[in-house]
Amino acid sequence: MKKLLNTLYVTSENGYLGLEGETIVIYDEQKEMGRIPLHNLDGIISFGYRGTSPALMGACAERNIALCYLNPQGKFLARVVGKTYGNVLLRKQQYISCMDQEMSLEIAKNCIIGKVYNARWVLERAIRDHPMQINTEQVKTASLQLKKALELIQNAKSKEQLRGYEGEAASIYFGVFNELILQQKKDFVFQGRNKRPPLDNVNAMLSFVYTLLANQITSALECVGLDPYTGYLHTDRPGRVSLSLDLIEEFRSVYADRFVLSLINKRIVNKKDFLKKENGAVLMSDDLRKRLLVEWQNKKKEVITHPFLKEKVEWGMVPFVQAMLLARYLRGDLDGYPVFLWK
Repeated sequence: MKKLLNTLYVTSENGYLGLEGETIVIYDEQKEMGRIPLHNLDGIISFGYRGTSPALMGACAERNIALCYLNPQGKFLARVVGKTYGNVLLRKQQYISCMDQEMSLEIAKNCIIGKVYNARWVLERAIRDHPMQINTEQVKTASLQLKKALELIQNAKSKEQLRGYEGEAASIYFGVFNELILQQKKDFVFQGRNKRPPLDNVNAMLSFVYTLLANQITSALECVGLDPYTGYLHTDRPGRVSLSLDLIEEFRSVYADRFVLSLINKRIVNKKDFLKKENGAVLMSDDLRKRLLVEWQNKKKEVITHPFLKEKVEWGMVPFVQAMLLARYLRGDLDGYPVFLWK
């Protein structure tokens, strides 16, 4: 089993990373801020514009250390990709399965079943744990609607139909998402999903965390030898990690959304951490971004029991496990792709 190592987050806009031997040297405005052994990392995410030295990029590519560049607001810019891992037969089978309408639809269905199933149980967990703090009747109605949506998704005859059911289910889930915010309700109001740019504090955090999670999934797919740019439900576009966007669906509610809700409900964040621009876009402060990344690292280390493997795994390893299971299915070792179903 792959070991969960650390991800280095460089949050300073003027941060620069160099390499001395087997050690990363972190600079800010030409001042050395610290040193980290390269072998302790499985990923580097930079939020600055100065970047990394060519020597470090080469070392990361050689060691299969994910190197991702985002702008200071968390928008994806680029990834540095090294050697392609996995045998050519696996990728050939992946491309064949994407062209096979029946097989492609089946995998896409599983991903969306995972998304809706997990979203429903996030609502059910809220009903169980906080019946006096939420509109139980409204949330229960949404949960039952999602249960019915699962039947429709299972019987979808085309991807167009599947996308329609998925969109309706997402609308139902986000329609009661505001009920899951138990603290600081005046400062964190959710009236629907918006992005590019996010227009409220909750959406600003959701977009940021979704980016982190998509990068994590992309690294996992590359690690097991799959092509993250060739997906089943999301259409292929140049530079779009379509398969990562397929797999992220089963994790959004249970991994990312619950993480954001915990930041709000535990008062780890507050309204002073956000800035609203003239065009309505809401940005997170540098201090909040650093705080959020620390909490995200802690979240990745939490241990759960994987529903299919029945083994203890860290949250940060779950995307890798799912990528591995998808690869095993494509190789013919499994009868179907066992989507991640949380309860």
